[in-house]
Amino acid sequence: MKNEEKVLNKDCHIIKEDQKDEIILTQIEYNQILNIQNKILEMLASEKDTIDILSNICFLAESLLTNSVASIMLLNKDTGLMSVKTAPSIPKIAQDRLANLKPGVNGGSCGNAVFKNEPQFIQNTFTDERWKDLKQVAIDFNICSCWSIPIQDKEKNAIGSFALSSFEHRFPSSFHIKLLKTAASIVSIVLTNERTVKRNNLLSNAMQNSSDGMIITNEKNEIIEINESIQEIYGYKEEELIGQNPKIFSSNIHEEDFYKKMWDELNSKSKWSGEITNKKKDGSLINQWISITSLHNQEENIAHNYLALFTDLTEIKESQNKIEFMAFHDSLTKLYNKSYLETILDTKKEKTLILLNINNFSYINTAYGFDIGDEILINISEILKNNFKVNTLCKINSDEFALVFEEKIVIEEKISKIQNYFMKNLIVLGKIKLNITFCYGAVFGKDNLLRKAATALKEAKENGKNRFVIFEENGNVDYSKRESFINSTNLIKNALDNNQIVPFFQGIYNNKGSEITKYEALARIVLEDRVISPYEFLEAAKLSGLLPEITKVMIDKTLQVMTSNNYEFSINITEDDLSEDYLIQYLDEKISLYKINPNRIILEILEGVSSRGKKNHIKQLTLLKSKGFKIAIDDFGAEYSNFERILDLDIDYIKIDAKYIKDIDTNKRSFEIVKAISFFAKNVNIPCIAEFVHNKSVQSFIEELEITYSQGYYFSQPNEEIVITK
Repeated sequence: MKNEEKVLNKDCHIIKEDQKDEIILTQIEYNQILNIQNKILEMLASEKDTIDILSNICFLAESLLTNSVASIMLLNKDTGLMSVKTAPSIPKIAQDRLANLKPGVNGGSCGNAVFKNEPQFIQNTFTDERWKDLKQVAIDFNICSCWSIPIQDKEKNAIGSFALSSFEHRFPSSFHIKLLKTAASIVSIVLTNERTVKRNNLLSNAMQNSSDGMIITNEKNEIIEINESIQEIYGYKEEELIGQNPKIFSSNIHEEDFYKKMWDELNSKSKWSGEITNKKKDGSLINQWISITSLHNQEENIAHNYLALFTDLTEIKESQNKIEFMAFHDSLTKLYNKSYLETILDTKKEKTLILLNINNFSYINTAYGFDIGDEILINISEILKNNFKVNTLCKINSDEFALVFEEKIVIEEKISKIQNYFMKNLIVLGKIKLNITFCYGAVFGKDNLLRKAATALKEAKENGKNRFVIFEENGNVDYSKRESFINSTNLIKNALDNNQIVPFFQGIYNNKGSEITKYEALARIVLEDRVISPYEFLEAAKLSGLLPEITKVMIDKTLQVMTSNNYEFSINITEDDLSEDYLIQYLDEKISLYKINPNRIILEILEGVSSRGKKNHIKQLTLLKSKGFKIAIDDFGAEYSNFERILDLDIDYIKIDAKYIKDIDTNKRSFEIVKAISFFAKNVNIPCIAEFVHNKSVQSFIEELEITYSQGYYFSQPNEEIVITK
């Protein structure tokens, strides 16, 4: 048999694929995953038998990995043994060899996946100890590698495994890891829900929540069901479409033969897909990709209904153009990015490269918010572009620019001109006036320019602010020192010694209860004559290792304030705090001292801390959760948003990054991003907090999106005392 020949192929060779890549999908890979989901949706809608659906999931997975077979094994809770539920491409004799498999460390990929409740990616089954008990099976049926993902129930318990076995020694790519996870999730849905209820619910939810348009017709080809997206796409109301023939969308530009071929294929294969031009209610044309599936009555095998999915190709093409632009441009400044810089430097032609890193930029973001930080970056971009003759200008990091010159220049003179310009010209944003300075790293040559310039920049930064270093081709550096800023480290040490680190409290407004119910503690240095905002000392605190000392003071003083009220208070926790590994013991001591219930304490961590997911950090956060402390993700949306990590950590609050909130009332992109975050949060029952709510207009959009909490100057200014302003 064909399947048996496939399994018994003995031509093994090694294919190495990096399994450590972040799961970032190309447009093609994304479409492949989406296609699997759509096909399963169609099968659910057509009321296929569960085993047929599971077998099709296997076939779909196999189609995306050459020389592979897929299998689904389930755990019998009564016996504690596993057996094959379906493996359509594996011969029965091989399936029988896997019967009554006991989960354990030597039970192959699937046995380990269930036993450990975590993925198992085994590159060589012949030598890996995890396949010790099944080594002969691997040899007999040429299973060279096997990747297995646990199938989990709603409580995250392993109830089985989904596996791809290959006839080649290989590691999974990031795409295949995503494929395995997606397939395992789909299998879990199929297995853990009542079939009839599940299918109806999934179909209904998929239709109403899908961004693609969907219609269902009866045997007379009359529309009987639509979703909201169809109405939005075509401009018709529901009552205008129900009972109509889909010809209502016809643009009349396709020949009759086009529709004849479509119906011939639909009748013979029960499905059709293709590109089509349709017409909206207003007469405008729209290019779409349509997939139609006939839904048969199982008893009579007659098509009683048709399901059609409408995907707007215009948006896809626009997205592709945007993706192409974004690939080589910074999204904020629209300057070229690091990828483009690497491309133009890889020409083996002599160039001059100067890197500029903004001094104390994190201070500015902390003190004024990311909106002001973004405006400063835009201003710097315009200044560099309009005042200095540069062949190519790039923004390559959050606070770093690159200037490329196609010829050899006097680097010292160019840097001096930049320094003098920014020294004489403040950046003015309303009432805010800032003096901007840089550290510089520069090089002239044709090989490894970015690495050399980065080395020079690192040297400059290590020797203080406002300095530059020129990388020489002999491997040495030549640098000129400039006067540094006031020693912020001494300022912090004095503040710690003199009890000048003070928490200022900003209220968090409950939009449902119309009152302030929580407060965030914000660090300040309070001197006799002024209050120093965080941007002036937090970066220095990090570089000098003093952040944990500041956090300890903030925890102690905040908990003192909490003894006189019943509010919840949030305290910022840094990556340094988690790295020092003191936090759990210190919090335990303080809640015991002040007799504070830990469920009144919200520990805010930056999004990046959760997404990077260092094991010790995650372990600490998980333990703190178990003790009753609440966890909030701060500045959500500023970095890579790891949704799986958020769910794994059982996050209590999501604080939406201020740069999206500040202009949500005027910026459609910001509104859509916040809307997407809010939608995700609602579906997983995590309340959101909107930061930087500074006026009534912004607040009205927050209320429209039903975001639970608002925080900003519109409701409360940071104050040393607990003050309710609204």
